[in-house]
Amino acid sequence: MGFTEIADRVWVARYDWFDVNVTLVGGDRGLLVVDTHASEPAARGVVDDVRRLAAGLPAPGVVGVVNTHEHFDHTFGNGVFRHEYGDIPIHAHEVAAERTLPAGERIKTLYDTEPHDPHRDEVQRTTIVPADHTFSSAVALDLGDRMVELVHPGRGHTGGDLVVRVPDADVVLAGDLVEESAARNGVPGFGADCYPMDWPLSLDIVLGLTGAATVIVPGHGAPVDREFVEEQRNAIGVVAETIRDLATRGVPVDQALDAAQWPYPREELEHAVRRGYEQLPRSQRRLPLV
Repeated sequence: MGFTEIADRVWVARYDWFDVNVTLVGGDRGLLVVDTHASEPAARGVVDDVRRLAAGLPAPGVVGVVNTHEHFDHTFGNGVFRHEYGDIPIHAHEVAAERTLPAGERIKTLYDTEPHDPHRDEVQRTTIVPADHTFSSAVALDLGDRMVELVHPGRGHTGGDLVVRVPDADVVLAGDLVEESAARNGVPGFGADCYPMDWPLSLDIVLGLTGAATVIVPGHGAPVDREFVEEQRNAIGVVAETIRDLATRGVPVDQALDAAQWPYPREELEHAVRRGYEQLPRSQRRLPLV
């Protein structure tokens, strides 16, 4: 479908593979690309869409890339954008930049076990290019007639999540801290590198960057409003507090999923429970734990 303008000079393209979003933010210096898709061939398709959109713009070039976190479906197109637009800066949180290469190599290894996956070869042939412009808390990027803010609200989906705020357009790009996609039934990505005990507080920071009319773009799926994010924050908060309660009562981690009611399907929460138990200080855990 290509890029759709959701606010003044903010365009989102939603791609079938992973139902992932790539966003463009335009200024009079050029375009900022937020996330770059999951392989070099996929990214070349994104570049084609960027060029079709940019042909009618006063400043049609891409002047920078932002990765909302290190996962391959958001970073494996970095090299293509470098090839097409020169030595442009690639921005990410410092933790995400550090983890992009090892996270990508792990994914390539996982694809070894998926010989019939139609994307296997293109993922494994992709050259991983981590971000080279990093920050720890927040940074502002100058696009000429507008500023774009990159904010690390804390850990959640990963340890290096960032959100992109476009203040004059009242848009926040939330990456995978917010999940809308029907491909996952709207379940947040509680992966093996998530931080479920931090995630609700990180979303509180994100909500503090929004107002009643703010458009929030998740990493996957359709744009949402503040109320959607509040509801998802509360559900993730239930996950975190349920983990805390179970651990405090001494329920073993391998029994925790069956010992409580959860706001999401149990099969989606195996990593969340294990990671949550690991995150809790010893003072909040009782024996027997395994």
